[in-house]
Amino acid sequence: MEAWLLILSLLLLMGASKAQMPGFISLDCGGAANFTDELGLEWTPDDELMYGETTKVSVANETRKQYQTLRYFRANDMKYCYTLQVTGRTRYLVRATFLYGNFDNNNVYPKFDISLGPTHWATIVISDADTIEVQELIFLASDPTISVCLSNATTGQPFISTLELRQFNGSVYLTQYESQFYLSVSARINFGADSDAPVRYPDDPFDRIWESDSLKKANYLVDVAAGTEKISTRMPIDVSNGERPPQKVMQTAVVGRNGSLTYRLNLDGFPGFGWAFSYFAEIEDLGPKESRKFRLVLPGYPDYSKAVVNIQENAQGKDRLYEPGYPNISLPFVLSFRFGKTSDSSMGPLLNAMEINKYLKKNDGSLDGSIIASVASLYSTADWAREGGDPCLPVLLSWVQCNSDPQPRITKIVLSGKNLTGNIPLDLTKLSGLVELWLDGNVLIGTIPDFSGCTDLEIIHLENNQLTGSMPSSLAELPNLRELYVQNNKLSGTVPSGLLNKNLVLNYTGNVNLRKGSNKGSNSKVIIGSSVGAAILLIATIASCILMQKGKKKYSKKDQIERTMPGQRLVSSLGDAAKEAAHCFTLSEIEDATRQFERKIGSGGFGVVYYGQTNDGKEIAVKVLTSNSYQGKREFSNEVTLLSRIHHRNLVQFLGYCQEEGKSILVYEFMHSGTLKEHLYGPQTHDRSINWIKRLEIAEDAAKGIEYLHTGSDGTSHVSSIVRGTVGYLDPEYYISQQLTDKSDVYSFGVILLELISGQEAISNESFGVNCRNIVQWAKLHIENGDIQGIIDPSLRGEYDIQSMWKIAEKALMCVQPHGNMRPSMSEVIKEIQDAISIERGAEAVREVVSSLPSSPTSDPLSLSSSIAHRSTVNFSRPNTKYPQGFRDGRRSSGESRRREPRERRGSEP
Repeated sequence: MEAWLLILSLLLLMGASKAQMPGFISLDCGGAANFTDELGLEWTPDDELMYGETTKVSVANETRKQYQTLRYFRANDMKYCYTLQVTGRTRYLVRATFLYGNFDNNNVYPKFDISLGPTHWATIVISDADTIEVQELIFLASDPTISVCLSNATTGQPFISTLELRQFNGSVYLTQYESQFYLSVSARINFGADSDAPVRYPDDPFDRIWESDSLKKANYLVDVAAGTEKISTRMPIDVSNGERPPQKVMQTAVVGRNGSLTYRLNLDGFPGFGWAFSYFAEIEDLGPKESRKFRLVLPGYPDYSKAVVNIQENAQGKDRLYEPGYPNISLPFVLSFRFGKTSDSSMGPLLNAMEINKYLKKNDGSLDGSIIASVASLYSTADWAREGGDPCLPVLLSWVQCNSDPQPRITKIVLSGKNLTGNIPLDLTKLSGLVELWLDGNVLIGTIPDFSGCTDLEIIHLENNQLTGSMPSSLAELPNLRELYVQNNKLSGTVPSGLLNKNLVLNYTGNVNLRKGSNKGSNSKVIIGSSVGAAILLIATIASCILMQKGKKKYSKKDQIERTMPGQRLVSSLGDAAKEAAHCFTLSEIEDATRQFERKIGSGGFGVVYYGQTNDGKEIAVKVLTSNSYQGKREFSNEVTLLSRIHHRNLVQFLGYCQEEGKSILVYEFMHSGTLKEHLYGPQTHDRSINWIKRLEIAEDAAKGIEYLHTGSDGTSHVSSIVRGTVGYLDPEYYISQQLTDKSDVYSFGVILLELISGQEAISNESFGVNCRNIVQWAKLHIENGDIQGIIDPSLRGEYDIQSMWKIAEKALMCVQPHGNMRPSMSEVIKEIQDAISIERGAEAVREVVSSLPSSPTSDPLSLSSSIAHRSTVNFSRPNTKYPQGFRDGRRSSGESRRREPRERRGSEP
């Protein structure tokens, strides 16, 4: 019996050794059948995905079966999602790969987005048809499923080659931030590798991909120090603690025979905060008098260069893993680092492997996500119901609209003519933020449910269905209801008197058995008969013009530069304006003031601005709107009404308007010293330039003015139906949605920030080279390559703190993200600008101290400046490292619980 049990145990062990780790999913996108690859990984086709097209691809020297097919999707506003099963409170690695192979025969390299649930993961930019793009993310599962979604093709069509899920066990990659952040894999390097081939499964049981340090890539692992030598061992390495790098990786290393190991590499996704660890194992035999001690040196990061590494001592023995690093460190896009031996060490430094991940902030998603998923599940075969993922983030489902809250709610459902059958889904009545519901033109049956929980409902369209029963009286209790369409159904009974007495547009024609009933005192707009049109529009008119009297203002030199938001807002640093109503100018008054529109002082997508002077000597700026700037009197009246209510010290004062003879004219106060544009790259720059601190102050003033418009103008800042935007500043999302939002202003302001940094125009055919025509493309190319010096205005003459410059550059890139939900709010932008101002003022103080010191042939101004800066708590390093930590000791004995060192300051984020 014991022998039989022993044989059974051996058989089970043999079977287990051949099986891959649990929690592994390998999807061959576009594939047709299951197969096992040369590594022993089991692949399955993604044929359960009901949308998208599949095709074969052929790339020279690529023989792996999973890269001979792909799945692609239409370049539209839909979101295409894969749903994968996971185990809660377990960490995973999800990996998506993309091999273009010119599958569409267009030779147009695709660019599109990938997201994990509501969180934008990355923008996939294909730059070579034959190169595999890889994106990896480490996450802690909080739900039973995850959604990986593709969306929004900028060029070409979204596509995917493989999607893989790899489960970790124990405390691997445990961080104290995992409930709020994902880890986006940026670099995972096997130093001392004996070939270009990566190390992965089965050598790594978690199937991580460890890239060879001999792999030749542009600007990747360059600047290698002289005397760098590869070494290896066949001895087993104890890797039972930490992140458990594979033995094969730890059995190779590089050593610095001349005392140094130096490298430079690009970090995908950075600059930003990240998780960075080195993996060491002493694999050389050291003599009794030999020692190996060295330090990490990061240029510009003195606080990170203190800890001494002694591998054998730290790891408590030879051939054992020692894993020191930083759970939270700020790193640039281009990272240079050095390991240098200490003065009391006889051996140069050694490095086996390194891993760097960037913290990616998780998005909590829509509050209505589960409700929308439930509704979609009722129509699982319909195209619109297959999109999946979060309904609002990072991009909207094609049939919903959401508000702009951090955790958005659904405000509009549009399922007109979607062949819906059955009853109206009761889950729709749980959408407490719903404003519009469009279910017309379907085959819905049953009764109208109780929508009394949707108190924000304004518009309901249920016409042209087969609904039965009576109209519920609860509809009359909706406080904001203004349009109700139920015509051409099978409703019966009487229309509730509460609806007839309510001020709304109501259409119930075509219901043979539905009667009007009593409507005493009714003031509703009832549409009857066969013609069903739009609701009656009430055109607001300005009843009277109130004359204004305004005292003279005094302006300091600091306040005389006009802060201009081209195509959006005119912003200045004036004092508080008197709260006075708008003046109604006659056209003859405008013509007299401008001398028949003689002096043009500006232009843009909104129209032309002219200089003028009234009879009492007041100087004005007269904006004559282009003929297509407004659709009619209603929009212009709304604009005037809004502008007359706006009073803020950072906004140019609106004085009045004129609308005669087909002209729509807005009148503002005139600023003497010209626009910001003229001071940055106009004729005035030949005489003088605005310094960096002044530019930051201008940005702060402008941002505060815009924030006021977002939060202090009755909740709306965009009332015109036609965009008045200057080319180069207009939100690119507008071209898809035809709608402007607060985030459209954020985009335009991001362009302004880039102008302040560079002194360049937003659009130029000459300044940005052959591949870039606008400042956003040009600046992004430089900043993401770590070359901020390439965009800084030379007229600043180096008189700025590089940390404050980086802070504004990075925030500007966030502002000009292609999708509004990825952009920060204006309050976030203001905080970043204020932080940059604080940094710059501290740096100015240091420069003043240094300049006042007597010169000495033995003094080093840079060293002295840095010394003073540290005493003054001014950080001159790049980027801003808010909470520096020591080089963390990752040594743990087998079975020891995983522990992270506390940060020096609590309550912060990475």
